[in-house]
Amino acid sequence: MKKNLKSIVMMSTLALLASCSSSDVSGTDTTAEETTPETTDTVYDISTLLSKFDGTGLSYAVADNTVTFTTQDLPNHTSPYWPTSNELYEDYNGTNTAFQQNPNEIEAQNITFTITLSPAEATTHEPTSLGAMGIARNGIVLYNQYAGPDQPLTNEIDSFDQWLGHPQGQGAYHYHIEPTYLTEEYGEDAFVGLLSDGFPVYGPLENGEIIISADLDDYHGHTGVTADFPDGIYHYHVTADDPYINGNGFFGTPGNITN
Repeated sequence: MKKNLKSIVMMSTLALLASCSSSDVSGTDTTAEETTPETTDTVYDISTLLSKFDGTGLSYAVADNTVTFTTQDLPNHTSPYWPTSNELYEDYNGTNTAFQQNPNEIEAQNITFTITLSPAEATTHEPTSLGAMGIARNGIVLYNQYAGPDQPLTNEIDSFDQWLGHPQGQGAYHYHIEPTYLTEEYGEDAFVGLLSDGFPVYGPLENGEIIISADLDDYHGHTGVTADFPDGIYHYHVTADDPYINGNGFFGTPGNITN
């Protein structure tokens, strides 16, 4: 009787252990399946945007899935920064009552951008540097949100002309904020230009709503449908608030810029 009782207890214990062991394995496998992330690298084709580029002294050439822009960086609009002998010279007639013209004049440059036609998110997001970080559709270079190393645009904004651009010390005209000549010409939701990582920049309007920086990610962009990309694309927006065009760096991998 004792032997039979002992056998019954041992068999019950083994069954219980087998049951617990089976449950633990099942639970572990299920958890692994639920928490394993699926990652996909989305690559886009921006070649359809090239036909939108048109500017004075601007050209481009395509080779090996890249486009190389060469620009003289000459605005196709009026400005008080043109020499007075230029037909595009015009006194400041903008809305900033605190406008103070800086001492520089617009001069022809020789700037090249080599940009991928298949942009994708970078593994490491590089910060933008002072100077050119992109090119507008009229061939004018785009600068970031700083007047100098860690210096906000607060005072420099007062030197922006009626189209919100100005030249630096070597005469290179550029936009730090919304290029209103382009958004007035093509629409506030229109394509404005490219950053050097190949991702497009659009105006401040989307789906009838004005975009602000809080609507965007750390790099001042998001993924969504645009008029040029009905299936969606990652893109930047110009906004009226800091950082204006770009935030904490490029979403993609920047190409080469020389001047």
